[in-house]
Amino acid sequence: MSTPTAPPETQLLLQQLDQAFNRRSWHGPNLRGSIRGLGAEQAAWRPRPKRHCIADIVVHAAYWKYAVRRRLLGEQRGSFAIKGSNWFALPSPWNEAAWRAYVSLLESEHRLLRAAVSGLSPRDLPRAPAGSKVSNVTLIQGIAAHDVYHAGQIQLLKRLQRQ
Repeated sequence: MSTPTAPPETQLLLQQLDQAFNRRSWHGPNLRGSIRGLGAEQAAWRPRPKRHCIADIVVHAAYWKYAVRRRLLGEQRGSFAIKGSNWFALPSPWNEAAWRAYVSLLESEHRLLRAAVSGLSPRDLPRAPAGSKVSNVTLIQGIAAHDVYHAGQIQLLKRLQRQ
């Protein structure tokens, strides 16, 4: 879903974000599509002890959407909905309500990231935000690639569960 008032450069980045997250794309399932219809039990399954489950990946992806948004907007660390960073120690056991909350967090962080990207001007795109070694455009393209990468991991975990 593009933003008609955004400059063409920004619209292209929004399109990349959306195709990687929840819009139809050529590469197959996007991140949101890869978790569609999953329940808590399937999301909590681990191929081996101490390996990541789908729920871990969902919260991790939400965190990095938050981190990129925070960098784009120059915001301080520490306002993510769950204490910690990167990979989180999710409580166990957990239920359908917890799983839905993780999915909701991911969707919310995607909306907030989109809003941040929509507010960037073409002049902002090649600039590196404070504390970053890469440009805004690289951060945005990177978080889109991050979604596609983890969508693939989730697809693999779902197949492993069926073996």
